[in-house]
Amino acid sequence: MPKYLVQGSYSVEGAKGLLKDGGTKRRAMVQALMENLGGRVESFYYAFGDADAYIVVDGPDNVTAAAVSMAVNASGAVNTKTTVLLTAEEIDQAITKSVNYRPPGD
Repeated sequence: MPKYLVQGSYSVEGAKGLLKDGGTKRRAMVQALMENLGGRVESFYYAFGDADAYIVVDGPDNVTAAAVSMAVNASGAVNTKTTVLLTAEEIDQAITKSVNYRPPGD
């Protein structure tokens, strides 16, 4: 199952909702959302800095990850950035692929 790193930053309204509901309620909502889509939350952390939350999830596929991203971002409460994570074994498979690449200007 593909793994994704989701970085979330709350809007003003989203931060107000977090203050009202609390962090554990948000985590439970994300867990339920992912389980309903056939995935699971591996880890969920709040943070200081560029993002307010870092969440690692297992999802069924990229289409599902895109659907979640669009729905969450469309809410206006949270802006997310989703990164596909690769295992070391997937990198081993990638380096065996022959790629005919020509840099610009060559």
